[in-house]
Amino acid sequence: MEMIIRRFAGSFILISLLLAHYHNPNWLWFTAFVGFNLIQSSFTNFCPLEMILRKFGVGGSCCATQPNAESQTVK
Repeated sequence: MEMIIRRFAGSFILISLLLAHYHNPNWLWFTAFVGFNLIQSSFTNFCPLEMILRKFGVGGSCCATQPNAESQTVK
């Protein structure tokens, strides 16, 4: 989950910088918004993107490997 959030944040920052350079400088406000969210999530452990990704089923425990009964031996 953290890797996905870092990729989203990095992509959003780079895209907004390109848009600010080639289209309109007001896109820098979006860059500031992403940076602010990164800082506040480091203090509060609240990340809006994480909530959105979880609603779409990303980062759940469905992909985790769990031992099955056949592989466990009783001693």
